[in-house]
Amino acid sequence: MTIAKQQVLELIKDLPDEVDIDEIMYRLYLRQKLESAEKDIREGRLISHDEVVKETSQWFEK
Repeated sequence: MTIAKQQVLELIKDLPDEVDIDEIMYRLYLRQKLESAEKDIREGRLISHDEVVKETSQWFEK
């Protein structure tokens, strides 16, 4: 997934004047993950809460 240069500039513009590179990288990472999740929703790639509970409950069975 790519991000437009203008989007990066807007993201950086919203940051405080003093910020470290880790924060910038985190914000870019978070933006990418949110855009990816929104794409999955638009394309119908969803798992209901009940399905997640059912699948993960098996992880804790002894």
